[in-house]
Amino acid sequence: MIYIYIFCVVNQALATLAFFGVAVNLVLFLTRVLDQESAIAANGVSKWTGTVYLCSLVGAFISDSYWGRYATCAVFQVIFVFGLGLLSLTSGMFLLKPMGCGNGTLECMPTSKIGVAIFYLSIYMIAFGYGGHQPTLATFGADQFDDSIPKYANAKSAFFSYFYFALNFGSLFSNTILVYFEDTGHWTVGFYVSLGSAVLALILYLLGTKRYRYLKPCGNPLPRVAQVFMAAIKKSKVVPANGDELYEVDGPESAIKGSRKILHSNGCRFLDKAATITDEDTKESKNPWNLCTVTQVEEAKCLIRMLPIWVCTIMYSVVFAQMASLFVQQGDVMDSTIVGGFHLPAASMSAFDICSVLVSTGLYRQILVPLAGRLSGNPKGLTELQRMGTGLVIAMLAMIAAAATEIERLKHVVPGQKHSSLSIFWQIPQYILVGCSEVFMYVGQLEFFNSQSPDGIKSLGSSLCMASISLGNFGSSLLVYIVMEITRKEESPGWIPDDLNSGHVDRFYFLIAALTAIDFFIYLYGAKWYKFIQMDDISIVPSNSMGVQGREEEEEEEEEEEDEVLDRV
Repeated sequence: MIYIYIFCVVNQALATLAFFGVAVNLVLFLTRVLDQESAIAANGVSKWTGTVYLCSLVGAFISDSYWGRYATCAVFQVIFVFGLGLLSLTSGMFLLKPMGCGNGTLECMPTSKIGVAIFYLSIYMIAFGYGGHQPTLATFGADQFDDSIPKYANAKSAFFSYFYFALNFGSLFSNTILVYFEDTGHWTVGFYVSLGSAVLALILYLLGTKRYRYLKPCGNPLPRVAQVFMAAIKKSKVVPANGDELYEVDGPESAIKGSRKILHSNGCRFLDKAATITDEDTKESKNPWNLCTVTQVEEAKCLIRMLPIWVCTIMYSVVFAQMASLFVQQGDVMDSTIVGGFHLPAASMSAFDICSVLVSTGLYRQILVPLAGRLSGNPKGLTELQRMGTGLVIAMLAMIAAAATEIERLKHVVPGQKHSSLSIFWQIPQYILVGCSEVFMYVGQLEFFNSQSPDGIKSLGSSLCMASISLGNFGSSLLVYIVMEITRKEESPGWIPDDLNSGHVDRFYFLIAALTAIDFFIYLYGAKWYKFIQMDDISIVPSNSMGVQGREEEEEEEEEEEDEVLDRV
């Protein structure tokens, strides 16, 4: 039923609204309320955001190995709600004194140690809950499409675009309405709205319990991968057998429960030794630490093949990290006055990024995909690898645009003040370019890692996208630290000082653009080398282990109705 997928999409929109209600203005909360310096606050936000997405690996591992995707999503959403509740209750009690402080003019009183400790506990609970929930929800939503039905295989590709569309649609409210309340000192109001959105997301998610399609967890993948390497090392002197002579269990089912068989590939031939049958293997019962199946070997190969591609996406996430830190700080010292003397919060500029994503998603699905499909013969238009490469190029252009804006901003600095007379709307091109790049890079990543991951590590594959964002934020923090250590001297405050007017953030942006260009050429080599996974064409029957019946075969009229709704979406 089509509404099953909508539950996941709406849940994503509401959870994202709640998360960005905290995240989008966090750097200003740290500087205005906790009185941190700009560089320290930017690093703090980068580390926190990195933790959010690093937690996705934890959620993905638990989901694939033990709990399954439904239970994992539910548990981590509960943690997310508790974190938001703690932040909402305690921020007003311990941090925001006097009422309305932190608006850029009214300073807050010095904070207590217990207040700061509870604040950090709450935001890292939010990081753990949201991070663990995200990749699992994406995979769980993709599970609702049965690959054995051709129309669902095509619909799954569109699902990831709409899933990312929902993410940005949810954050649009946070980046416009909530950010205004927070920027004017009504921080607690923004936090409570985020809490309400998270509670509603959890309730809606649970409402679909009886109609979801469930797949069994496939067990801990770490021992399986370790067995492949151990068996290959033990047989290091053995010549690997031909593909059709390697060991595989008989029958349609894989030795890995809940997973389809994977066809043999010619790459990484050393690992084929783990599935090569020797005389010793025939004399004793088959031990997976000595003899592995082809599917098990190919699972390890998939991880090795995806690794170079994944590493190249980290540099893109360094670019993306600037939106939550330096872009906001840059906008905060520009002229944000618009009609009627209204001041636009610097963090609200990310609304242009969101609108860019929403518009670019529609243009991509409706114009670029059909056009590229006719030219290339690929029904998806561009391949996932081509889209990710395009995203890297656009990200590089975004950094060049940001540097150009900063150069112009420094020319309009008002003497004796921290602000520049240059309009904040000069930032629009850099936000639009980042948003356009996201459609190519992050949607391409979600689809790529989901399609190229074996059934036993689907959530882990989706979490690689989140993990690259995590390492990108940590990388951004490290890059800021290195740049400041090198450029800060007795006569110079460095490129990114507390007073941006005395620094050179433009040079930092140019540095990121140069590093992105280098990363792009490395990515091209890795993409050319990559070999796609080939699954045995066997469908997986949904699990009833949670006491819920899987979807029954749909009648013809219902299928036609779903096609019509998908087309409208």
